[in-house]
Amino acid sequence: QVQLVESGGGLVQAGGSLRLSCAASGRTFSSYSMAWFRQAPGKEREFVAGLSKSSSWTTYYADSVKGRFTISRDNAKNMVYLQMNSLKSEDTAIYYCAATARTRSLNRWEYDYWGQGTQVTVSS
Repeated sequence: QVQLVESGGGLVQAGGSLRLSCAASGRTFSSYSMAWFRQAPGKEREFVAGLSKSSSWTTYYADSVKGRFTISRDNAKNMVYLQMNSLKSEDTAIYYCAATARTRSLNRWEYDYWGQGTQVTVSS
């Protein structure tokens, strides 16, 4: 079992930065691949960034955020982060942290655990 709690959301101007944090409980945190998803009003939840559980810690991103967002994890602290730079109004959404036992997945249906979400609003 893994419990996830996101924080760090807020209101930011276009071009600004935010860092989201996800605190995970459970002694097996390192055995899960982690990801961030987001959901804008009236839209489906979409993949944003992922980080595998393997020793290589491979990262992968949605094309819409590549070069602007960076996902990272600290297994010693059971934390996952999403650094978001050069934010755009279209990044406005609720951001969710998620965990899967798979090595890599962009599919929300393959994630077993979810946080409650944190709101990010980018004003233009």
